[in-house]
Amino acid sequence: MLEELHAISLPFPRVLHYNENLSLIGELVHRDLKGLSGYENILLPRPDLYKLMLSKIPTERVGWGKRVLKIEEKEEHKDKVVVTCADNSEYIADMVVGADGTYSACRQNMYRDLEEQGKLPKEDKKQLEVGFTCMVGLTEPMDSEKYPQLKDEFAHFKSAVGGDRHGWGCVSMRNNRIAWQLTLQFQSKEEARRQQFMNSEWGPEANQEMIDEFYNRPSPFGGKMGDIIDATPPELISKVFLEHKMFQTWYHGRCVLIGDACHKMLPAAGQGAVNAIQDAVVLANCLYDLKNLSVDSLTDAFQSYYEQRYERTKMLYKLSEQFSKVLSGQTLSDRIFRWILMNLPQSVQQRQYAKSAGYRPQVAFLPKVENRGTIPLHPQKPSKRYEQECEAKKDLSESQSRSAEAL
Repeated sequence: MLEELHAISLPFPRVLHYNENLSLIGELVHRDLKGLSGYENILLPRPDLYKLMLSKIPTERVGWGKRVLKIEEKEEHKDKVVVTCADNSEYIADMVVGADGTYSACRQNMYRDLEEQGKLPKEDKKQLEVGFTCMVGLTEPMDSEKYPQLKDEFAHFKSAVGGDRHGWGCVSMRNNRIAWQLTLQFQSKEEARRQQFMNSEWGPEANQEMIDEFYNRPSPFGGKMGDIIDATPPELISKVFLEHKMFQTWYHGRCVLIGDACHKMLPAAGQGAVNAIQDAVVLANCLYDLKNLSVDSLTDAFQSYYEQRYERTKMLYKLSEQFSKVLSGQTLSDRIFRWILMNLPQSVQQRQYAKSAGYRPQVAFLPKVENRGTIPLHPQKPSKRYEQECEAKKDLSESQSRSAEAL
């Protein structure tokens, strides 16, 4: 998919950050990333990524409009798990992977069982933390004469932070489109809880109220934010809470969680989808080495997956929290941290990037992708099954060669 990803994305060499008057505060420059890792940082619209991924999956493998109500093990289905959906359909399986996001029904079912058994950690009972409300959108194709940033073969990433808890930004995308974001920082946990309580009331009116707050603010691309918002189809505007939480429990019985379902990160560092994909790769490796489909065997596989992923994910969870404060934080400590990070020497920024980009887990049962950069890759746990299969193929090949020579 690499070439197809490049066809719908743009590399972005730096992030420019401004104050409310669009005076430059600082920048994060991505120099020689391709030389270090073999790849550039790229940006692409989420809908385009969905479309590409779905094009690779047979249509009969995807079910639409499903909402999970229950996940349970029943006596009549020994050594199986039964998933019941809101439309009364049932799915019977050996295991369930909960990749169902922040409000994961799989996690809720797991945690309910663990709570009844008195095994749910206290930390996992707490609600997700909320620091910001966020609205994002993707415009229709825009006039490149009015927005000359669209003419370049790289993405312009520009964000601004006001002195009144407001933050906003624009990113140029392929096909002359502009992605934009509005953020509003909550002053306290009490305010965040009130807003969460009012979440069910969100609709077009609530969206318009937030848009009005940003409408006349200066756009980092020129003009005002309202011009860009007006060029955005309503169905491509989303308003969400920027919630985050690192869950301690990732599996139980025949269920296991990946992605936002077990580690909901703030989006500023772009780590949410990345870590979900890495979870899937490592979990696939662990499942490939399953001895059998017993609960004990699944538990061993899930535990191995957890051990390989938890500490790494925890580190990036904290990084995402810090980076969100850099882009949108308004407190004094946020402003100091932002100034420090935006003015770090290039050598320090590159060392940090190398530390991150060296972690590249691969599917263990396929031929390895070559390292295209200079950064040494982090070692990953090998697949015993794959090694045994390779050894068996080698022995077979040698045996066939000896037979051919004898003939």
